[in-house]
Amino acid sequence: MARTNGGSVRGAVTEGVHKFLGVPYAAPPVGADRLQPPRPHPPWEGVRDATRPGAEPPQVAPPRTGGPGAGAAEDWDDVGDAFGAVERGDPSTDCLNLNIWTPDLGAAGLPVMVWIQGGMFELSSTAVYDGTSFARDGVVCVVINWRPGAEGFLYLDDGIADLGLLDQVAALEWVRDNIAGFGGDPGNVTVFGESAGAMSIGCLLAMPRATGLFRRAILQSGAGHHVIAPPDALAIARDLATRLGVAPTRAAIAGAGVPRLLAAQAALKQDLLAHPDPGRWGLDVVTSTMPWQPTVDGTVLPAPPVECIAAGSADGVDVLIGTNTDDWRLWLIVSGAMSGITEEVLAGPVGTYGHQCLAAYGLAAQSALPAYRERCPGASPGDLLAAVQTDWWMRIPALRLAEAHWAAPARTFMYEFAWPSLGLGAVHALEVPFVFDTARPDAPLFGPLLGPDPPQELARTMHSAWISFATTGDPGWPAYERVGRATMHLDTTSSVVHDPRAWERAFWKDLR
Repeated sequence: MARTNGGSVRGAVTEGVHKFLGVPYAAPPVGADRLQPPRPHPPWEGVRDATRPGAEPPQVAPPRTGGPGAGAAEDWDDVGDAFGAVERGDPSTDCLNLNIWTPDLGAAGLPVMVWIQGGMFELSSTAVYDGTSFARDGVVCVVINWRPGAEGFLYLDDGIADLGLLDQVAALEWVRDNIAGFGGDPGNVTVFGESAGAMSIGCLLAMPRATGLFRRAILQSGAGHHVIAPPDALAIARDLATRLGVAPTRAAIAGAGVPRLLAAQAALKQDLLAHPDPGRWGLDVVTSTMPWQPTVDGTVLPAPPVECIAAGSADGVDVLIGTNTDDWRLWLIVSGAMSGITEEVLAGPVGTYGHQCLAAYGLAAQSALPAYRERCPGASPGDLLAAVQTDWWMRIPALRLAEAHWAAPARTFMYEFAWPSLGLGAVHALEVPFVFDTARPDAPLFGPLLGPDPPQELARTMHSAWISFATTGDPGWPAYERVGRATMHLDTTSSVVHDPRAWERAFWKDLR
């Protein structure tokens, strides 16, 4: 049993690891609190059961994607089925909760790692992330739920913005105030996350509300670029209200209820994908296909995160950031779109081909195509698009964040995850089970990506490096600096390489 500011919680112990699930960090966002910033959770009487997963945020179910194609793992399951195979709480607005794993409730001063999961800012589930291996190795691990989609990122220019990010801040405030009761050191907190979780961390590094809540940050395949401007966010909110048949106000949209809101949100996303008109949605929304993402509102997010970081907002935070070699190739394969990409598509207009053409990324096909062909000899049009998307989405934002931070009085480290899954490559999210030291074929969600025999030594290497960074600020390789740009190349044999992405940096130097 452990004590929190809200009351006592009873968890479970398995092989010496104490686990507490579904612990509330904020009040349920229901009734008058619907679509509002998080508030403190009221205290409870007695001992609260914390042995089962808590409720999850309302969210649109992930679409069926089909298999990844020839040569990939035959037991691939679509994302929705993989999530469904895990024990998890029911989706609910009573969802602002977190899970904790600790090796010793009586300990003091253990490093703390807080995981922020990805999901396109449209999904948020703690169900597939097990912190047992971190606790086993002396870390207090916390995994948090937060509101995605319209629930978390509806923007109406009404003085409220980025509720999903404010949820994350509230969870970190809870950690600051309560984690000592679980053996953790509130002064040695590392946030780590992947994809939209890493993009969230890029925002946290820029947010005044998050200052002082963490000492270190690990960003996996996500950085500080992908945010939305207020006019585009407001246009999306108005489109949502029209679909609901209500006024574009927070109270009216909240009053429509969760099922109708999710249905309208799903319809809006399908409309965006079917009709990728930059004049209607904004070019960045068409390119990202993410209508729900953090908004630069001037208060919660004062400016684009990378600009804030360059101005010193993250000066006291050590940063470890990296990408996967073939990051965005995953989505072209699992969607079945890879084989349909032709040179005509690559060179076509955004309004017709949306995020599948080079113009969506600010590239002129007549110059970009020859440049990428030379960089990637023998690549198919689909593979060329995957390389461009990986650079735009992941690699260039990571490099720019590292370079914005490297002058800070804190250290910056860079990695590239290069181990290729058969038929897929080193794709998006593939590194997550290695970080959690759960790289096995039956791992929830990620197992089908790994094949029958993932390299356990790589898992031990990455897991240990992440813990070392969280504990001491040093993952075990040289810092990323202007001279050398040292980057740990993570594969079955890992080694430091210097400035491995000089070509990409030069090509994208003056591009968005």
